[in-house]
Amino acid sequence: MDGRRNEQRSVSAWRPRVPGVVEVFHAHYTEYAYPMHVHDAWTLLIVDDGAVRYDLDRHEHGTPHDTVSLLPPHVPHNGSPATPDGFRKRVLYLDASRLGDELIGPAVDAPDLRDPLLRRRVGQLHTALALPGDELEAESRLTFVGERLRSHLVPRHAAGAERRDPDLARRLRELLDERVVEGIGLAEAAALVPAHPAHLVRAFSGAYGIAPHQYLMSRRVDRARRLLLAGDAPADVAGVTGFYDQAHLTRHFKRLVGVTPGRYRGSGAR
Repeated sequence: MDGRRNEQRSVSAWRPRVPGVVEVFHAHYTEYAYPMHVHDAWTLLIVDDGAVRYDLDRHEHGTPHDTVSLLPPHVPHNGSPATPDGFRKRVLYLDASRLGDELIGPAVDAPDLRDPLLRRRVGQLHTALALPGDELEAESRLTFVGERLRSHLVPRHAAGAERRDPDLARRLRELLDERVVEGIGLAEAAALVPAHPAHLVRAFSGAYGIAPHQYLMSRRVDRARRLLLAGDAPADVAGVTGFYDQAHLTRHFKRLVGVTPGRYRGSGAR
């Protein structure tokens, strides 16, 4: 029996219902090393524990904890643990609708981005993508992640104060009110209004002090409250108020009301 550690590998992968996201991939490796390979999508990588060492375009790079790495499509790269305990990573594969081929060159030159705000936003995006029913939130967060990535790859002069657009905000609110149950994706809303998705979210948040996905969930919870007090079961309420399932209803209901739907329903049994 040799003295080597047992290699550990664990992975989780899925394709969410969010336009532009080809795959979500979470992995923990202790010794596994990727050989040289390519992807046909953009690879957006954050490392939660340990670090990864990789070669891209014949240059060595690394991924410390506070770094966001963006590896462009069609460019060979590899990857191996840079610490004794391996690494735990979260990866998004994004198609060209989010980042175009014109950004491949800048990404090859500077794939590792030291940007705490971007790092935090990518982590929040992963959280939203892991929760079925929160696609509007994920799409909104992805829009801002893409915008910040482009600002690194194509630096511009600092923009002035965001222009307020109350009419645009009102039109989006009307769309959300019309589709409380069925919901609406950010891309569709931006096409109907029309406006750039990032500007649409900013205009709404600036006008009402709440993000579009938070507004939509608030409207759904309000409907759920009325049905629960009428005696409907939480599982039935979830289906008719636009939630993915009862767990989705419970998560948002408890966040906004402070108790679970079941306890809320029971409180009305006087």
